[in-house]
Amino acid sequence: MLTKRLIACFDIVAGRVTKAIQFQDNIDVAPADELASKMYETGIDELIFYDITASSEKRRIDIETVKKVAKRVFIPFTVGGGIKNLDDMYEALKAGAEKISIDSMAVRNPQIIADGAKAFGSQCIVLSTQVKRTSDRLEFPSGYEVYIDGARTATGLDAIEWLKRGQELGAGEICLNSIDCDGTLGGYDMELMKAAEAVVTVPLIASGGAGKPEHLKEVFSETDTHAAIISSMLYSPRVARNYSVCELKEYLTKNGIDVRPFSG
Repeated sequence: MLTKRLIACFDIVAGRVTKAIQFQDNIDVAPADELASKMYETGIDELIFYDITASSEKRRIDIETVKKVAKRVFIPFTVGGGIKNLDDMYEALKAGAEKISIDSMAVRNPQIIADGAKAFGSQCIVLSTQVKRTSDRLEFPSGYEVYIDGARTATGLDAIEWLKRGQELGAGEICLNSIDCDGTLGGYDMELMKAAEAVVTVPLIASGGAGKPEHLKEVFSETDTHAAIISSMLYSPRVARNYSVCELKEYLTKNGIDVRPFSG
């Protein structure tokens, strides 16, 4: 049986980690390389880094920060934000990333998924998708619509249909984030994750809403989710209680969830 992975997520602005609630009101947390080193030393399985202003500022991903983080961690490291073509992917991989996350550009140019998978292998391409609940079941049968540009722009795409298409184009992993749950600490959108697992055959990552260990247990035990993104519960100054990676893995192990090795 494959072990479940815990992934720390960083939203980066000018080389620093920030934290938001539902993609708004970002507050400063720490230099990205310093927090990455801390997460690595305490046993996180992977990191994912989003340069959240690259697209709006119409620039490439912050390669210098990618390099700084890569020098301090020796675990899988995914980067996204401002990735527009194969050259951008290559530069990020050369700087030390192991995987590339594509989101807004994938919606605007789905061929980039296939091109990236062909050039670097499907295992390198993570389709990151931000979705929001909708009551319009006629246009969106799944009940969820895809948003891009940092959750600011509605696309008219049904979330589950988009996941199916992204997978068919060659995405080797799918990261599914609930805009409604993001930063709320109320738990993952289980309805969304169950709908996704019914159609996704590549590794599926849950994102948005984790606030306590029970939320990780729920998503891992009730769905075929391979990995879970955690951020606020690890390092946000907004929350009353931050958990260590060791605490989370110990809790999951005691509750029958297989996780990667950790030390107490």
